[in-house]
Amino acid sequence: MIEKVNPKHPDKIADRIAGAIVDLAYATEENPKVAVEVLIGHGVCHIIVESSVTFKKRNIESIVHRIAGELKVDYKRVPQDKHLAGNQAESVHCGDNGIFKGVPLTENEKKISQLARLLYLAYPYDGKYILTDNKFICCQSNAKNSELKQMLEKGKPEEIELIINPLGEWTGGTDVDTGATNRKLGSDMAQSVTGGGLHGKDLSKADVSVNIYAFKKAQETGKVVELCCAIGDDTIDGKPYSEIVEEAREYINKLGGFEKFAEWGLY
Repeated sequence: MIEKVNPKHPDKIADRIAGAIVDLAYATEENPKVAVEVLIGHGVCHIIVESSVTFKKRNIESIVHRIAGELKVDYKRVPQDKHLAGNQAESVHCGDNGIFKGVPLTENEKKISQLARLLYLAYPYDGKYILTDNKFICCQSNAKNSELKQMLEKGKPEEIELIINPLGEWTGGTDVDTGATNRKLGSDMAQSVTGGGLHGKDLSKADVSVNIYAFKKAQETGKVVELCCAIGDDTIDGKPYSEIVEEAREYINKLGGFEKFAEWGLY
């Protein structure tokens, strides 16, 4: 079984804001160092940024207002720790410790990704979905249950039970629930989840680049990939870390940037 949320879920709104700030950092420097945490909800967006880049608050506010609406922005920026900065001073090295796992996607995981995107096209509002071998649970805000039922019944296998908005129709969004960066990694990574969060970080961070690398390798080989690294490593899985970073850069760029990556994660 697997859960998937769409880009308007409060946790994904937090991820998207963090991703947009990382995009802004890369628009300012070629290889910035940045880590962003976002907590959003009930009219306020709290943001802490550790970065080599100094951002104008009005640009941060513009990102929040574009993605989440006219919320109050509480913003704090501090420079990156000098020891972490020194790790990357001469060449690209692994930016943190971690264990990483890539797992081939199951048919259910592929299917729920398709269903979530299909629903989002029709209802671009807060939504959350679960698919098992015998049921599909659809919690979709700002939608009539009768319309959802009619839409989801088309082509549905007989063995799949539909459960639609168990508590009734609802509105959703950050006035109903809070959102936090990297709180929906299961939705973003399926069974490839480990301790490292994908969002709000530059490419030197293994949480971004090695997670992408391991996930891609698992899909290509059809086998589980398990890796570990220490901060400062220059080789992982027999490859220069700089090459893994460039593979991740290409992957992010094809999606359209870190904010677009944050919308759906790895699948």
